[in-house]
Amino acid sequence: MKDRREGYRFLLPAAVVLLFVTVYPLFYVFWLSLHRRHLIFDISRFSGLENYAFLLQDERFLRALWNTVYFTVLSVGLELVLGMVVALSLQRAFSGRGIVRALVLLPWALPTVVSARMWEWMYNTDFGIINYLLGVDVNWLGSPFWALNAAVLMDVWKTTPFVALILMAGLQVIPRELYRSAMVDGAGSLYIFWRITLPLLKPVILVVLLFRTIDAFRVFDAIYVLTGGGPANTTETLSIYAYKVLFQTLQFGYGSTIAMVVFLCVGFISVFYVRLLSR
Repeated sequence: MKDRREGYRFLLPAAVVLLFVTVYPLFYVFWLSLHRRHLIFDISRFSGLENYAFLLQDERFLRALWNTVYFTVLSVGLELVLGMVVALSLQRAFSGRGIVRALVLLPWALPTVVSARMWEWMYNTDFGIINYLLGVDVNWLGSPFWALNAAVLMDVWKTTPFVALILMAGLQVIPRELYRSAMVDGAGSLYIFWRITLPLLKPVILVVLLFRTIDAFRVFDAIYVLTGGGPANTTETLSIYAYKVLFQTLQFGYGSTIAMVVFLCVGFISVFYVRLLSR
């Protein structure tokens, strides 16, 4: 009992910091979301759940929600598939494997803003290297169809190394004896992958999906640097929409409502994956 009290005493400073840094701002944002607060017109009154009801009628919010879900599902799905391919490839023994592993991690090591600015130049209609290599004349960031997909491609390029790194760590702990026994029994590579590698990697895959889904759902900097949410808000995600409402139009009440929706969605995703992991 004495040791437990001693432990609580050491944890108290961290708990106090966490309270003021995380818990208090969260409750304050929720309190703001129950108000109609517009600094430009000096409006501040309690409105209850009016802001939340208005979300269902806000076509821009629904479009931002769809963009966020589309970006999350497509980017995370591609990163998982490509990351698995990279991880399995780097598991094989070949000369210079350490150097190749280091080079693969370079995109992930770059700051997101730097990567987004680099891809913005690569997507340039007149001077971009992508149009030059493909021999096409596509306005990647100015087209409502291509802009969001271009952002997905940039995110996949940057974050696939992270997924591959985690999967490689999971592959390292799979006993080699299982593979040797399967090969002695005449199992092929595809059978070994489906029956041994994939089932034993499931906990690691769920961890990867947890981190990447949460991160992709909150995406802001990559898309904001690439397109700013344009053209005509076709690449606007929930985080970008919340930022514009909060800091460009100064609608603190409605902006806080959108931020709370992002928080609730991220919380639901976290609980979903944690429940899967607990099984």
